[in-house]
Amino acid sequence: MENKITGSYDAIQQDLVQQIKLEKHFKIEDIKLIAGVDLAYWEEAEKTIAVCCICVVDFLTKEVVEIQSLKAEIKVPYIPGYLSFRELPLIIDTFKLLTSDPDMIMFDGNGYLHPRNMGIATHASFHLNKPTIGMAKTYLKIDSVDFDMPANEAGAFTNIVINNIVYGRALRTHKDVKPIFISCGNWIDIDTATAITLALINKESRLPIPVRLADLETKKRREHFR
Repeated sequence: MENKITGSYDAIQQDLVQQIKLEKHFKIEDIKLIAGVDLAYWEEAEKTIAVCCICVVDFLTKEVVEIQSLKAEIKVPYIPGYLSFRELPLIIDTFKLLTSDPDMIMFDGNGYLHPRNMGIATHASFHLNKPTIGMAKTYLKIDSVDFDMPANEAGAFTNIVINNIVYGRALRTHKDVKPIFISCGNWIDIDTATAITLALINKESRLPIPVRLADLETKKRREHFR
């Protein structure tokens, strides 16, 4: 049964991957609002429940514009490499609650840095029709390729090159702090994704503000619901 499901998922991913554009068609100065997205899971009465939180931040002032969250039962099983099929329905429904219109979306997860270049940040872009960036706190090893540790200084990075293609970057956002792993989602290039990420870093976290706040909100909402 799982093979039948993954075969269907593969076909969808193979179709979408042909449409990925790792280039931008916007100016950074035109970006006003950026959303951060995260999910948290728990078990409840033998059901898998999740809450999705979206935090919209003003790119210039770094102030929170809006936070929305939504809880739902997750019926799609977890299958490695196909997480987007599990999370997208709840993400899409949560976005419908927004009263603001973010220009860009950051995900707590990968984008192009994925075995089939179809992490949640990339897959979601086709449904949300926005430029996207993926970032992960831990490294997803693909084809046994390790990353090179960037220099110990804020803003240092090393490219993650797989099959002679840059899949993403290990980016150190603070000195003496572990790097994060960023990758393009869609409709953006890696240099712009890096610049925007660094512009949203403050002293409180290695994660950019929208993703960090979404992460904190999911934990808060999960404790509220449990």
